[in-house]
Amino acid sequence: MQEKQKIRHVVVMGIGNLLLKDDGVGIHALQKLQETSSFPGDINVELIDCGTAPDISIFLDSSVDKLIIIDAVQAHGKPGAIYYFTPDVLESESQDIVSAHDLSLRESLAMMRLVGTLPRETVIIGVEPGEIGWGVTLTPEVEAKLVELVTIILREITL
Repeated sequence: MQEKQKIRHVVVMGIGNLLLKDDGVGIHALQKLQETSSFPGDINVELIDCGTAPDISIFLDSSVDKLIIIDAVQAHGKPGAIYYFTPDVLESESQDIVSAHDLSLRESLAMMRLVGTLPRETVIIGVEPGEIGWGVTLTPEVEAKLVELVTIILREITL
């Protein structure tokens, strides 16, 4: 008898504020992903807009195999630079990596780890903002990186 293949459950969370230009890059990436992408049949992909309140633990259950978080991250690079972190790196390099939401996100990840609900595979994909201020569009530098960002997320989903 052939064994049924387990369907992986991957959650992609976008964090940000669409009213603050590049701070909304996580949400813009989710929207682009939803508009342009199809996912393999053996992967259940859930896209979640966390807005500006990234207490991500409220969005997850124990069925999640992999968590991918997308957020604007200030790490002193060029606007549009794309960064890849694990929760360990985010926690250990707290002085060099700043997110508009970093305390809540960092605390949420730490609490999930403490109680054993953090998915074994968790990655954070950050984008260096060019400007965080009133406005509903991304700066040209960040907008130009959206296709690359979606490609990175799609690759991460299938890993």
